[in-house]
Amino acid sequence: MISAYTGTQIRGAEKPLLERGMGAVLMQRAAYGLANAVVRELRASGGRLYGASATVLAGKGNNGGDGLFAAAMLAGRGMRTTALLTADGAHPAGLAAFHKAGGRVLRLTPENVTDASAAAAASDVVIDAVLGTGAQGGLRGPAAALIEALGRSRAGLVVACDIPSGVDADTGEAHAPVLQAELTVTFGAAKAGLLADPGADFAGRVLVIPIGIDAALPEPALRRLEAEDLSVLLPRPGRRSHKYSRGVLGIVAGSSRYPGAAVLACRGALASGAGMVRYLGPPDVADLVRRSCPEVVCGSGSAADTHVQAWLLGPGLDEDAHEQLERVREAAASGLPVVADAGALPALPRALAPHFVLTPHAGELAALLARYGAEPGRSDVEDATLAAARRASDLTGATVLLKGATTLVAAPSGAVFSQAEATPWLATAGSGDVLAGVLGSLLAQLAESPGAFAALGIPAADRWAGIAAMAASVHGRAGSLASDGAPVRAGGIAGAVPEVLRTM
Repeated sequence: MISAYTGTQIRGAEKPLLERGMGAVLMQRAAYGLANAVVRELRASGGRLYGASATVLAGKGNNGGDGLFAAAMLAGRGMRTTALLTADGAHPAGLAAFHKAGGRVLRLTPENVTDASAAAAASDVVIDAVLGTGAQGGLRGPAAALIEALGRSRAGLVVACDIPSGVDADTGEAHAPVLQAELTVTFGAAKAGLLADPGADFAGRVLVIPIGIDAALPEPALRRLEAEDLSVLLPRPGRRSHKYSRGVLGIVAGSSRYPGAAVLACRGALASGAGMVRYLGPPDVADLVRRSCPEVVCGSGSAADTHVQAWLLGPGLDEDAHEQLERVREAAASGLPVVADAGALPALPRALAPHFVLTPHAGELAALLARYGAEPGRSDVEDATLAAARRASDLTGATVLLKGATTLVAAPSGAVFSQAEATPWLATAGSGDVLAGVLGSLLAQLAESPGAFAALGIPAADRWAGIAAMAASVHGRAGSLASDGAPVRAGGIAGAVPEVLRTM
C-alpha cells in the first residue's frame, strides 16, 4: 500500500532531525536519490550519460538546493550541467557545490526568458526544482514565463524535484503554469497532491526516495491500494461456501430509456464474485437482463421484501422512473450497505452514513454539493478533486467515490483512498455501470467482515472506503486489460474482471 502525506506532515516529520542539525544530511540523501533517478532514466532510454546535458531550474529555497546538489553529482558523472537560477538568490551550499563541480550558472531575467527556455529545452534532462512543498500559489514573473515557454517546446526528459512547481502538495490543485514531468522524484514519502487530480496530471511516474523520516510519519492523508493488498483483501469462497454465504446483491437499475445500464451493472456484479444477484425493475428491462444474464434472479416487487446483503441503486434511472425511485427509497431505508450511483442520488435521504457509497462523476458531485448549499461548478470540482470529495463526504455523512482519471474515495472520518490503474479508454458509456456492479458485489461479499482490513492497519469504520477503493482498482485493471491500448466497450471491461481476480 502506498501512503501519501501532506507537505505539512512531511515537514513535521523532518523537524526533529532538523533540530538535531541533520538538515544537510537530509538534503544530501534527497539529492543523491534524485541524481541516481536521472541516471537510471537516461540509461533506460538508451541515452548516453557521459556528455549528456542537464539543466536544473533552481529556485532560492531548499527545493532549489536539492536540485543544485543533484546537478553537481551529475556533473561528477560526466554530464554537462547548467543551473538556471529563477530567483535573485539560490541555496548557498548547493550553489557552491555546483560551482565546484564545474557547472555553468545562468540567472533568469525578463530579458533572457526566450533564450533561456530554448537552451533548457535543448537539454537531455530538465530538472524542475523551482518550488517545493511549502510554496503557496504558483510561479510568477520570469519563472512563470520560462515554464510556459518550456511547456510549448519539446523538452527532453523532465524530472520534477519533490513535486512539480505550482502543484499543491496537500491538495493536488495546480496553479498554472505547471511543467508536466515524466517522473517526479519525491523525498521521504509520497505527497498527497501527487496522487490526486489535477496534480497527478503533471507528476508522471512517482518515485519515493527514503531519507530517514519514516518513523516520525503520522497517519497518512491518503492511501493507494496495490496488487499485493488486493490479494489479501479480495474475498475467496471456502470449501463449504454457498450462494447465500458468498453475498447476495440487490440491484435497482435501468429504465425504458436506459435499459442497458441494468445489464452492465449485473454483468459487473456477476463477474466480481457475488453469490447471487437479484434485479428489481420494469418488466421490459427485466426481460433484457434475463436474456443477457440468465444467472440473475429478476423480479418486480418491492425492495423491502427482497432479501439481500447489499444494494446497488441508480444506474440508468431517470426522473420519470417513479416506481424505481420508490424502490431506491425503500432500499436506502433498509440499513444495509448501499452503492448509490447516478439517478439514485437525488432520491436519497439528506443525512447518510458511511455504509452508503456514492459514486458520482465530477458533474454529479457538483450537483450533489449544490443540494447541501455548496455550489461549485463541474470545473471547480475537477480543479480540486480531493477537496471536493472530502467536502461531499463531510456534508452527506456518506463515503464518496469520485470517478475520474484518478478515482478518489473519501470517508467521513477523513480517510481518503486514491486509485489510478485505469486507461483513458475507460472513459466510455457504461463503464461506470460496470464499476457500480463490481462495487456492489464486493460490498455484499464483505458487508459482514468488519475486520477484513485490519491486516493493512485500516480501521473497521473505514472499511466501506476500502471496499470502494478495491472496486476502483479492480475496475481500472480490468479496463486496462480489456483495452490493451485500444478502444474498449463497457461489456469488455466486465468480461476482463475474472481474469484480474484470477491473477490476484
